[in-house]
Amino acid sequence: MSLAVGIEAERFEIAGGFKISRETRTHAQVVVVTLEDGALRGRGECVPYPRYGESLESVQTQIEEIAALLKDGLSRLQLLEAMPAGAARNAVDCALWDLEAKRAGRSAAELAGIGALRPLITAFTISVDTPEIMAQKTRAAAHRPLLKIKLGGPGDDARIAAVREAAPQSTLIVDANEAWDESCFEVNMAACEAAGVALIEQPLPSKADDRLKGLARNVVLCADESLHPGKSIEGLKEKYDAVNIKLDKAGGLTAALKLYEDARAQDLKVMVGCMLGTSLAMAPAVLIAQGADFTDLDGPLLLAEDRSPGLRFEGSTLYPPLPELWG
Repeated sequence: MSLAVGIEAERFEIAGGFKISRETRTHAQVVVVTLEDGALRGRGECVPYPRYGESLESVQTQIEEIAALLKDGLSRLQLLEAMPAGAARNAVDCALWDLEAKRAGRSAAELAGIGALRPLITAFTISVDTPEIMAQKTRAAAHRPLLKIKLGGPGDDARIAAVREAAPQSTLIVDANEAWDESCFEVNMAACEAAGVALIEQPLPSKADDRLKGLARNVVLCADESLHPGKSIEGLKEKYDAVNIKLDKAGGLTAALKLYEDARAQDLKVMVGCMLGTSLAMAPAVLIAQGADFTDLDGPLLLAEDRSPGLRFEGSTLYPPLPELWG
């Protein structure tokens, strides 16, 4: 039976806005792929990543270009050859997983060999701002066990000190989004170690991270932007202790499962992260996160309103998706 392929762009307001070192956003912009086989429907959501030249328009065009193949029964493994890694392939791959699960009458987790899913503790993100504003926002979230702190470069030592004082009991992970350089690297590293930060994500630009080779440290360094879409993790072990696996960069759950295996084979820790999307984007990542060292799937918690049905959150506890949502 020929599949019906739907492609739709959607916008979701971000509660209070979202700021990182290189941009500020007020809305999450996503693309949803829907594959219909009679009464059965599979969905997948992606978030275009401007850093890699993606936009709503380019992602939709990529998906439109393979719509005929999907209608004729393109498989997930064939998809890996038909499309490059990135957001567009992620939406299609996750829609194929969802449809496959519904056709089989089994969960996607079971099909992936993962088994029953358990609840997870997700990080909750604090956007970069002045130390005072970040401390205020952190105090409001200090009851959460895991906080992810966005940093911005010079002055991050004051930011992290203010955040630690505001949340003395929370585990802290920080994300510099490539914003550190020679002017602030050492002082910011020292501040993070002094604050007992558990993990630093992408402190240096990906083109300048050779400095991390052999660097003595008491904190886990995690590659994000240095793990480029479609590229292997070869060579990252020399500079990093962990990798951040995001489905939008890996190009779907199928590729992310392989990336997870590769990371573990090289004794790298794993964070499972996300772009700013809805519960539909987070749901497939819950499968990968079952074995991760850190989970950062708080996208829906940052939205003014999530899609319905969505994932269930109790504080920072994230529960597995219901079939009505995905998988």
